[in-house]
Amino acid sequence: MSDRYIQSVVRAMDILDLFTPSVTELSVKEISDRLQLSKSTVHGLIKTLEHRRYLEQSPVDQKYKLGLRLFELGNLVGGGMELRKLAHPIIRELVEKLQETVHLVVRDENEIVYVEKMEGPGALRMYSQIGKRAPLYCTGVGKAIFAFLDENKQEEILAKTDLKAFTSYTLTDPAAIRNHMQEIRERGYAIDDEEIELGLKCVAAPIFNHLGEVVASISCAGPNFRFSAEKMEQIIAEIQKAAQELSKKLGYRA
Repeated sequence: MSDRYIQSVVRAMDILDLFTPSVTELSVKEISDRLQLSKSTVHGLIKTLEHRRYLEQSPVDQKYKLGLRLFELGNLVGGGMELRKLAHPIIRELVEKLQETVHLVVRDENEIVYVEKMEGPGALRMYSQIGKRAPLYCTGVGKAIFAFLDENKQEEILAKTDLKAFTSYTLTDPAAIRNHMQEIRERGYAIDDEEIELGLKCVAAPIFNHLGEVVASISCAGPNFRFSAEKMEQIIAEIQKAAQELSKKLGYRA
């Protein structure tokens, strides 16, 4: 190998290159076998990549998959992800029906990342944009995910999150947040009523994968004055329907 290349960096890139549309998860042993490297060498490289969020480990089978950091970088050159592709026609239809902005987000630790945003006519300038991060506890899309995580994960997130108030409506007391998450779980959708930004209202619903895990959420957001009681009923129904359709596309069966 040329002395211009750093072997450890090349090996780390080799690990990332093992993942393909048909090979989305790999164990340490599988990576070790495919690259003909020792498990100890592979383990060190994987932990470094995981630390920088280029890889993430499944809590179910302990295998590794590509992490959100790659999406964030890929988005800069027009890349996307499977969920985004699956959601695009559904989001477009929602915007046409509801005439408001629709968002798609995924979770990364104690935050959400906006992976798609399609604006409706008359959209107002708002906090969200593709690639931007936001808290789980006070955004509609974040709460729609947060509420459906297991209790241990919720407590872990609460413990390491700075529960600051973005507006006077933001819940910052852990007990109040826990109760609110239970309410969201029972009704199946979340509402952000000026909690992240004054004047902004949002309705969001969770998206589940084939293992029944919440992996994303979809929302409709717009100015509070346009969200009448009648329109809220329509938005809630359409957002829940869209979330259920996307969950089915990911293999979820209720």
